[in-house]
Amino acid sequence: MAKFVFGMNQSLDGYVDQHPDFSISPALFRHFVEKMRDLKGSVYGRRMYGMMRYWDEDSSEWNSDQRDFAEAWRSQPKWVVSRSLSSVGPNATLVSNDIEQVLRELKNELAGEIDIAGPELARSVTDLGLIDEYRLYLHPIVLGHGKPFFADRRPPLRLLNSNLIDETVIRLTYVPA
Repeated sequence: MAKFVFGMNQSLDGYVDQHPDFSISPALFRHFVEKMRDLKGSVYGRRMYGMMRYWDEDSSEWNSDQRDFAEAWRSQPKWVVSRSLSSVGPNATLVSNDIEQVLRELKNELAGEIDIAGPELARSVTDLGLIDEYRLYLHPIVLGHGKPFFADRRPPLRLLNSNLIDETVIRLTYVPA
């Protein structure tokens, strides 16, 4: 049975917006490369999928870790939840109806971790009671505004563990309480 995991970089005050102060060290980026390699797939909302499509096209400016990340991202299956998109890219399946049924089938048919990407999608999947783990990559910055990690009320959680990922970022792993 698959495990659905929602994780993102987060500021101390709970926001996940892309921001220059969210510096991604080589050690943190390498962590994300390995995480991507280990996934059985990813479920994206429309906006997050649009951002991640960056990895579909090679860039001569990429370093070896960026090429490794792109290779891992391209090779894994993706399910894109959207009612407005009419098509998706390579190795992706468009999910426009009955997200709950599709997610329950994925959970029952696959083994390993499936990433739930984006706070709005995670809110919907949380409401369905399907997220098994939340991973907050806590950066020592305060943004003061933006898109929160939890798009709605925070569900009851229990801390499972914490890990220092690089010299400034700690990963907090929670499970539903």
